[in-house]
Order: sequence, then C-alpha cells, then structure tokens
Amino acid sequence: MITTQLLRPESIVVVGASNNVHKPGGAILKNLISGGYKGGLRAVNPKEKDVQGVPAFADVKDLPDTDLAVLAIPAAMCPDVVEALASKKQTRAFIILSAGFGEETHEGALLEQRILDTVNKYGASLIGPNCIGLMNTWHHSVFSQPIPNLNSKGVDLISSSGATAVFILESAVTKGLQFNSVWSVGNAKQIGVEDVLQFMDENFDPEKDSHLKLLYIESIQNPDRLLFHASSLIRKGCKIAAIKAGSSESGSRAASSHTGAIASSDSAVEALFRKAGIVRCFSREELTTVGCVFTLPELKGKNFAIITHAGGPGVMLTDALSKGGLSVPKLEGELAEELKAQLFPGAAVGNPIDILATGTPEHLSTCIEYCEEKFDNIDAMMAIFGTPGLVTMFDMYDVLHEKMQVCRKPIFPILPSVNTAGAEVSAFLAKGHVNFSDEVTLGTALSRIMNVPKPASSEIELFGVDVPRIRRIIDSIPEDGYIEPHFVQALLHAAGIPLVDEFVSNDKPEIIAFARRCKFPVVAKVVGPVHKSDVGGVVLNIKSEQHLALECDRMMQIPDAKAIMVQPMLKGTELFVGAKYEEKFGHVVLCGLGGIFVEVLKDVSSGLAPLSYEETYSMIHSLRAYKIIQGTRGQKGVNEAKFAEIIVRLSTLLRFATEIKEMDINPLLATDKDVIAVDARIRIEKAK
Repeated sequence: MITTQLLRPESIVVVGASNNVHKPGGAILKNLISGGYKGGLRAVNPKEKDVQGVPAFADVKDLPDTDLAVLAIPAAMCPDVVEALASKKQTRAFIILSAGFGEETHEGALLEQRILDTVNKYGASLIGPNCIGLMNTWHHSVFSQPIPNLNSKGVDLISSSGATAVFILESAVTKGLQFNSVWSVGNAKQIGVEDVLQFMDENFDPEKDSHLKLLYIESIQNPDRLLFHASSLIRKGCKIAAIKAGSSESGSRAASSHTGAIASSDSAVEALFRKAGIVRCFSREELTTVGCVFTLPELKGKNFAIITHAGGPGVMLTDALSKGGLSVPKLEGELAEELKAQLFPGAAVGNPIDILATGTPEHLSTCIEYCEEKFDNIDAMMAIFGTPGLVTMFDMYDVLHEKMQVCRKPIFPILPSVNTAGAEVSAFLAKGHVNFSDEVTLGTALSRIMNVPKPASSEIELFGVDVPRIRRIIDSIPEDGYIEPHFVQALLHAAGIPLVDEFVSNDKPEIIAFARRCKFPVVAKVVGPVHKSDVGGVVLNIKSEQHLALECDRMMQIPDAKAIMVQPMLKGTELFVGAKYEEKFGHVVLCGLGGIFVEVLKDVSSGLAPLSYEETYSMIHSLRAYKIIQGTRGQKGVNEAKFAEIIVRLSTLLRFATEIKEMDINPLLATDKDVIAVDARIRIEKAK
C-alpha cells in the first residue's frame, strides 16, 4: 500500500535523530534539511532538545500527529514505536532503516511480522526494513550520499538493495543522469519492486510522471505482476531497464533433457524481460548508461556517424556497434569530398570522421551539420572529444550543446577526459546533458536498447491447435516421466507440428516392412534409454534390409531397450526447440541450432509461453547462429516462417498442458521449403 503520506507527507519525524551526521539518524535528518523539505520536521531523541536545529521530543508519545515516520533505532524497539505512531499519532507511512530483522534471524522475522500486521491494520505504507529510504522531489528521506539532481523528468530508480542503489547513484551522477525518485525497498516486507511498479502503472500521468524506470531486482516474487505492469507502462510510452541479480534454486536441479540441462531461472528472467519489453542490463555501468540513452531523443534507425579527434576510440566504438547489429556506414562520394575539403589536411571522413587532434570547434560544427542535413544514410551522431591536457574544451563542448538543442538526429556526447577536462565536462553536464565517458559501454547499451522487442501481445495463437484433443491425450497418459513415443506423436500432431513419418515396434519383420514402404535409406533409434546417442542407440543412413536387421538385433540388446523406431533419412539444417517449466514463471521455451550444438555451443534464445509471432522472430534473430538460418556462404537458408510457426504452436501446446515439465524437439530438420520434427521427447508430472 503506497499512501499520499509516503509520497508527499506534510510532516516527517526522524525517530533516532542525531547530531552526528555519520549515523543514519543524523545523515537522514541532514539530507531532509539540505533537500529543502518544506513540511513540519521533527526529531525524537531523549537526550536532546533540538537536533540539527529541528525540535526534538523525548518520546514518540509527545509528538503531534505526523504523516511519515523514519525509524533509525534498534530493530527490537521498532514494533512498539510503529504501533504507538499508527494508533495515536495518525502516522500512515513508515520508512524503517534498521537492520536485524528477517534477513538475519527468526526472532527478527517475528518483529518484522508484528510491524507488518500493524501497518496493514491502520492502512499505512511500509518501506523496508533494512533499506536506505525513499527520495523524491518532495522529500529526501535517505541517509546515503550522493543526492542526485531531482526533477520530474528524471529517472525513477527502484532497487531491492540499498547499497546497490547508492552505487548506481554514484555511477549515474558522474554521467549527469537526473532522477525523479529513488526507492530502496530493502526486505520489502510490504512494498517490493513489483508493488512500486504497479503503483506507478495504475497512477501514471503522462504529463507529470517520469517516463524512465531503472530497476535493480534481487528476487522476482510475482513474475506475472511484473510482466503485466512493466508491459503496461512501456505501452504508455515509458522505457524500462533492469538488472536481475542472482538465480533461484529452481535452475540447479539436474535435468535429463537437453532443455533441462540448458534452461535455468536466468533463462526465465531473460524470457520475462523479452516479453515485457524491458532492456536487460548486467552491471551498474550498463544500467546507468542505458538510463542516459533513454533521456536522449529516440533513435529512428541503426546507422551512426562517429565524429572524433582520436582514431582509436572511433575504431573501438565502430566494433562495439557492429557487434550489436548496428551500423557505421561508409561516407563517400561528392558530399564526403566536399566535407573533407573543409577540414585540415589529413582528416578522414569515411566514417569514423576524424578531424584530427588539431581540429577546431568550427570543424566539429561543420561535421554535425553535414550529418544532420546532407548525409541521408545517417540516423544519429556520436561525438568523441577529450583532451590531452594542453587545451581547454569549453568552446568544443559549447558547439555540442548548441547542436544538441537544434538537431533532429540524436547526438551522443562521449567526453572521456573527466579528470583533465573536469571543469569543462561539469559545465556541460550543468546545462542538463548526460555524458558517456566510455564509448564501448555506450555501444553495448545502444545495441541492447535497439534489439529489445516491443511488449508482446497477450493473445494466444490458437489457429490449428486442437486444445480439446491435447487435454484428452494428457489425461490419458497413465504415469509421470518420459512418455511413450505414440503419446509424443499425438501431442505434436494435435498442436499442428509436422512430424517425420515413423514406426515403433519390437517386431523385426514389421520394422523391415515399414522401411521397405517408406524406402531406404532410413534411420533406426532405440526406444527406452533417454540419451540414445550415448549408448549407440542411433544409426543413420541404413541402406538395406540386411543392415537394418543387424541393427535391430544389436539395439534390442542395449539395457532398457523396449523397441526400435524407424524413420526415413531426411537431410537439412538441424534446429532445436524445447521447453522447461519454471516455478512462478511458467514454461520457458528455447530455440537454436540443433544436434549436439545446442549443448556444446549453448547458443539458445528464450521466451515465455505463450509466445506471439513477434516475440518468436525476436528470439530467432537474437541467435548468434542466425546467419546460418538466413543462409551463408552459398548455403541456402531455412524456412524461418515455418520455424517460427512451430515455436509458436509449441508454446500454445504448453499453455494448455502445464503437466509438461520438460520437452525437446531435437532435431528439427529444416530446408528452405519446410521444417519437420525428427525426434522429440516429453516429460510430464501430474498434480497428486
């Protein structure tokens, strides 16, 4: 529950306030005062009459009614203080900085529960315990530094960890990133990351509220709620980036399938973020860099011009952009020669545009004008300008400032000399700009942003999927575990997934008769052992009845062999699709190249069932091996539309068969005309 008293309190009391600003109770009071809080400010300290010039009370029972209480006292004292304030002083918001609760001991958890029961009883908000507090444009109720520039167009930061929030702020402040609010939810006993996101979504005002959200998440308690509200905010015009730290135990279980061996809780997070349209980051520097990119005009394309006076950084940035699927197109022809003639001899304009170390602010201005007005194949510009310490950069940065005000195409300032040109960089940031001091980090961040899909549609693709038949098949399976091949075939047929013709039997004459009908060469596989290849249970390219008879005799001697499966020998590129059920998240669907490559290379992409076609194409395109799927070096590509259709159909099957806990279709054999399932296995667990 997030109350007005938490967000815009008319009065605040710091319980445990101190004149020592190196203690939490002293630091938070100092931040409230220096932040210009305009409401009634009070302190509770039994030894002082006033604290830092604020009236002090010996006991909370002596206070007047107060909207928000910030507690910086031992954990054992907190439940009684919360009860007294909520019941007697109409306090409807609490921020508890203190540690020593459920994160440490069972006794601490009991104290925490008492506090939660009280705040819920009185309809109050609770941030923490074990947090650094809450900061917005109304009040700075945090005990930490730094305090960033705060305005309503800045970023909202929601963090599970107080210390991490501080380090994110440290990274952000040096880049000039401004904030609207900072939420440190700590133990999140009442209000967690999902709760804050839900409040922001349900109360979103596009005219007044920030459109930029950064998240640091240690535990996703409710994936569906996070997905729903993040997607909703993004559809309303917001941009969200997030770090998910750590992984749950659900990914650590030894798995018998290819998918089970690869999939993990991290795959589920990747899939959830993809479905929501969240930009996933893996470090504080990445997160704050993405946040800075969010503040600039939206990119309309993937073609960049790099303008610099230092060749090396331009080359490194080109590499980083290219690696992320972005482009630094060559500039040539009459216009390029015309630009070159206006620069010093030796300057290069092929892109990167290198105006040399002796290049002037006028040269920078001219290059930007050409990229803005004359080079049609450029969508955005990156300006890399530092100093060796011999000159000042004020004029150069003034040109950047002026051009960023008027250019339609985004300009990304990369000012690496934060020490030798510290004054110049600070003056540039003071004008409301951000700075990307490292070009490769920026290139990586841009590629993450540009490759994130839009939030997925919530509609389920049902065309051609026989849901009643799927349920009848699942209900008829007698026991848990890997199901018999005929059940696998039936489920895939019901989902509309094409299967190679096959025959399963332990009768050798019947097997040979089937091979004769479908025509040699054929493939023979043992039925029973899970990993057939490991026990010599797969033989390819059998060209005669005599060879098939010998293999049948041999395979039936393999331990656990129950029968032999025979299929026509097909050719094509081996693809893979599989799924694993993750607690809380549902089914994580994975796709990639098939055969042994899925486990050796682990080049797989994940999505959360059910999948839309847009999501599925995003998964396929994000594979490192996508060029093989497209076709490369004279080799034909595969039918990408058919591959996507199979993945979507599989995800729909899983939506209506939650008993499926692991499954593989490996390989799918793909040509430019068709994609067909050759081998599949499915493990089910029914509720007891």
